[in-house]
Amino acid sequence: MKRRRKRYSAQSPKWMVTFADLVTLILVFFILLFSMSSVDNQKFQTVVNSLTRSDSLASVENKSQQSQKLDNILAKVQDYLQENKLQHVITAKRDERGVVLILQEQVLFETGQADILKRGTPFLDELGRLFSTIPNDIKVEGHTDNRPIHTYRYPSNWELSAARASGVIRYLTNHFSLSANRFEAIGYGDTKPLVPNTSNDNLQKNRRVEIIISDPEAQ
Repeated sequence: MKRRRKRYSAQSPKWMVTFADLVTLILVFFILLFSMSSVDNQKFQTVVNSLTRSDSLASVENKSQQSQKLDNILAKVQDYLQENKLQHVITAKRDERGVVLILQEQVLFETGQADILKRGTPFLDELGRLFSTIPNDIKVEGHTDNRPIHTYRYPSNWELSAARASGVIRYLTNHFSLSANRFEAIGYGDTKPLVPNTSNDNLQKNRRVEIIISDPEAQ
């Protein structure tokens, strides 16, 4: 009687089939996660770009509004100077700091003094009323020519220029409801001349007070 040969199955063990299915499912799961993550990142980037563009447009619009407000202030001051024939002693202009008013010494002071003259108060009153209607910070700078001064009150041009700047601010805050926190007084002495100190006319131009209505965007 012939013996039957044993047949060996070529099929894989059941546990291996289950394991392969599990690995496949896990692979599909991670592929789906990666796909969803990529979509979300794209959406997120789209939202970020949209917000950035919106912020940029808002910033440009705000700067445009601030610039227009400063232009309006400059126009008001220039109209006042023209109506009162003060253009030869007071200059109003715009630069990167804001609206800049340059008052020659004779508008407010006697040479070598820091007491405000009566003839200078009408213009300061006009500024006080203007400053009461706007929120801008105000910087007041005192400047002198290069001739030395040495008195009991003002040992040098530093003290004189600082006293003049402080005197203008004191007048404005005493006569109008203006917060002192909005103001800054600086004395430059003769360190920032407009023109060389080589003639009497140039010396006079360098003796001045500058009042800067600050541009909020420049701070």
